Amino acid sequence: MTTTIPHWIDGKAHPGGGTRAGDVTNPATGRVTGRVAFAGPEEIEAAVVSAKKAAGDWAATSISARTRVVFRFRELLDARKVELAALITAEHGKVRSDALGEVSRGLEVVEFACGIPHLLKGGNSPQVSTGVDVKSIRQPLGVVGIISPFNFPAMVPMWFFPIAIAAGNAVVLKPSEKDPSASIWMAELWKEAGLPDGVFTVLQGDKVAVDGLLDHPDVASISFVGSTPIAEYVYERASRAGKRVQALGGAKNHMVVLPDADLDLAADAAVSAGYGSAGERCMAISVVVAVGETGDALVQKIAERTHTLRIGDGAQDTDMGPLVTRPHRDKVASYVDAGESEGATLVVDGRQVDAAGEADGFWLGPTLFDHVTPSMSIYADEIFGPVLSVVRADTYREALDLVNANRYGNGTAIFTGNGGAARAFETDVQVGMIGVNVPIPVPMAYYSFGGWKASLFGDTHAHGTEGVHFFTRGKVVTARWPDPGTAGGLELAFPKNH
Repeated sequence: MTTTIPHWIDGKAHPGGGTRAGDVTNPATGRVTGRVAFAGPEEIEAAVVSAKKAAGDWAATSISARTRVVFRFRELLDARKVELAALITAEHGKVRSDALGEVSRGLEVVEFACGIPHLLKGGNSPQVSTGVDVKSIRQPLGVVGIISPFNFPAMVPMWFFPIAIAAGNAVVLKPSEKDPSASIWMAELWKEAGLPDGVFTVLQGDKVAVDGLLDHPDVASISFVGSTPIAEYVYERASRAGKRVQALGGAKNHMVVLPDADLDLAADAAVSAGYGSAGERCMAISVVVAVGETGDALVQKIAERTHTLRIGDGAQDTDMGPLVTRPHRDKVASYVDAGESEGATLVVDGRQVDAAGEADGFWLGPTLFDHVTPSMSIYADEIFGPVLSVVRADTYREALDLVNANRYGNGTAIFTGNGGAARAFETDVQVGMIGVNVPIPVPMAYYSFGGWKASLFGDTHAHGTEGVHFFTRGKVVTARWPDPGTAGGLELAFPKNH
């Protein structure tokens, strides 16, 4: 039995009026479990019109009242997060503990947004000139669009919408069509928390819905997370339409292991960060750079650990689930074929996995390559699957240059017991998020998330102070209140303070 996943417009489920729709599958079984409506021009217009109508009243609502709604949403989400995690597992495939971890990290941003009054405070400078005061204020943008990826159907939208809503904006969320149910669940939770109709809207669909948001004149900004080619497309098209844009793209995250590192710690980290969520994370470690004589021992330790992983249905007691769709599974498997043909050493072959799940599930086990070089496609491309490549480097400088030469700059890590080397790496590496003996350096919500180079288009990162600034505009007010009847006189020269 399949379900129908609708849009959410004007505070209620909206089935959509068109015939276009897509299948939603359970990756662990391969079976179709639902059909999701695809928006056309009518649904896009209805969504934005509803959001625009709600935005004015919501912006005029006091900050205290807005944050009370956000806090109620936080309480409901915390109490029912297991429900949301189960939805994510059923449509994405990640194991239950990973899905729950995703929700918990999103919850951190909701908690951060509860404290937004402090971050919306302006400045005030009295008597900057005789009888003149200056103050700064921040105001919401209006209607903001969020386009989120399949790999984090709850956490990534929560990087943006709690801050946008707390700041006084109305949100139109376009989730991935691969796992859309989490978005409707969160919309219903906002309704229960008391959010006015139209302030949170869900527009399901494909490229038609994306382009509709990018082009619509009443959408003030776009927040996007996805692959680099699409991030670049989103940035260019939305910017041409005059919108504020933050478009987070792809990654090729390196983990540099120096000779003085604890190799057991490094191997644990490489396996956890490389194969968690089946490698479908923009912060996954996909390249281990073994420096000096560490390579052979490190590869052996990583390989030993992969054989202990339980691969199967994420709803059961397993460590790693399937990939999200069959085409994606087959695309990742094709990179394993390419790595073999290009001359890399295949240490662990995930194509031969014996998964604890149904035969039609989208299975691909942990895969480990050694002696990978930068000219190989498994190194050059973002694979977005459980494929870990080991590159050998003779020196720290060679490893650093390798990381800095890569077109991506999302996340990186260094494993070492040398504080000087770690400090130098922090300064010299050309990457936005850095871990020191931490393989997945995703910042806490009160810091900002985002990479450099081809991993980010736009100047602003997600959540934290940068997120608050993205969803608000600054004004500076210069005011004088002269005594009644006092003539100011003419002064055509450029004004100056006195």
